[in-house]
Amino acid sequence: MAPVFTPLYIDGEWRPASNGATFEVRNPTSGEIVGTAAAASADDCAAAVQAAERAYKTWERSPLPLRRDILIKASDIFAKKGEEIEKALREETAATKDWFPGNFYGCVEQLRNAAAVTVLLKGETAPSVIPGGQAFTQRRGIGPILSIVPWNAPVALTARAIAIPIACGNTVVLKTSEFSPRAQAIVVEALAEAGLPKGVLNCISASKEDSPARTTQIISSPAIRKINFTGGDVVGRIIAQEAAKHLKPCVLELGGKAPVVVLDDADVPRAAKAIASSSLLNSGQICMSTERVIVQRGASESLLQHLVDLFKRVKAGDPHADKTASIGSLYSEHSAENAISMVKDALQDGAKLLVGILEREGAILQPHLLIDVRPGMRIWDRETFAPIAVVAIVDTVDEAVDLANASDYSLVSAVWTKNVYRAFDVAGRIQAGTNNINGPTMHVEKLHENGGLGGSTGYGVFMVNDWTQLRLIVLHPEVENPYPVVGTLP
Repeated sequence: MAPVFTPLYIDGEWRPASNGATFEVRNPTSGEIVGTAAAASADDCAAAVQAAERAYKTWERSPLPLRRDILIKASDIFAKKGEEIEKALREETAATKDWFPGNFYGCVEQLRNAAAVTVLLKGETAPSVIPGGQAFTQRRGIGPILSIVPWNAPVALTARAIAIPIACGNTVVLKTSEFSPRAQAIVVEALAEAGLPKGVLNCISASKEDSPARTTQIISSPAIRKINFTGGDVVGRIIAQEAAKHLKPCVLELGGKAPVVVLDDADVPRAAKAIASSSLLNSGQICMSTERVIVQRGASESLLQHLVDLFKRVKAGDPHADKTASIGSLYSEHSAENAISMVKDALQDGAKLLVGILEREGAILQPHLLIDVRPGMRIWDRETFAPIAVVAIVDTVDEAVDLANASDYSLVSAVWTKNVYRAFDVAGRIQAGTNNINGPTMHVEKLHENGGLGGSTGYGVFMVNDWTQLRLIVLHPEVENPYPVVGTLP
């Protein structure tokens, strides 16, 4: 059977690249070709931006119930594509069954939540400062948006990157990851089948070699008014710099180095399960993965015993072929090699290896657990994006908080203690967008979308205020007031 081909979606039409270019998509575990995708040309990118610009003129003024109904219908359509999504995720990203629900149902939820936020798109009115006048505010769209989405949670993050902007009256040029174009295109298909007008959503894919030039081209287009990017902070900084050249705002969700603080009175067995789960799910390739564990000395011996046992019992491999494997490969051999390099550097700097073999099999990397890691080590300071956790032991609560904050990342955290007052005190002192008490770092609430507090995690969130502009309209009184300069002319 020939590999599945994923075309571009521009102005309501699925089409190949204008120059016929394609690129291969390979399974991270086997290296086999599982698909091909259109490699967008500069002309294709220009066409996508132009389509979004044309569509914005009408979509920005579209009735809110229409937007709501399309998003609800799209969620219902997508909810019936479970088998197709599972296959695409398995082939393109080596996703396991444990990672499927968060992706699949997360996408359904994102679309439905976006439909719900249409009720928030309203303004206010107040008497004008001019007697007899009236002032109105309206919450309106921004314009065409560039959304750049990664491979690690491709369907859920695609929905997040496009659904709220579309609900708010914006149009979107979606740039998929070169590692997961098919999975992300299925989200676009659902919206197209739901009746989203042509040009409101356009989807392009680009080869790894062409991607920097295509991204720069779209950012520099005068029609594009805002950019969102989810991915690593190295690329995020480049995108922010490109956007700054044109004074364009961004929403950047750039990853994390999530700390978990375990205090002396914590429920250690439960804490260990939450830590291991959030460290190893999707082989640690999640922005909310637990990477740093900071434990008070009184709980350290018990916690380490539990963590060592759990990490040793989890095997990496191909769970679809090997039933003894619990987690899959990393997305590339380079990623696995980089993670091993970080572990080796830490060991040379004095860290101790509790679990792990310092080897990889292609892109497959077994779980690793280290102790005696400290700030200044690369494995403490930088996101590993691998099934790796490091442990530091402290004596006091203040030391634990200081170590939790000894990072340039600021996405999520967790604290474990049976003392509710201490829990709220510590959670309130940790610099993270989301702080979980007696729970895993792999958790956020819709009360506030996932987002960090700056630094290497980036800034901005996917909520109404980030994807609308508040515009003021003033109705001047019917009775004319005297105007300066001309009001005194004879």
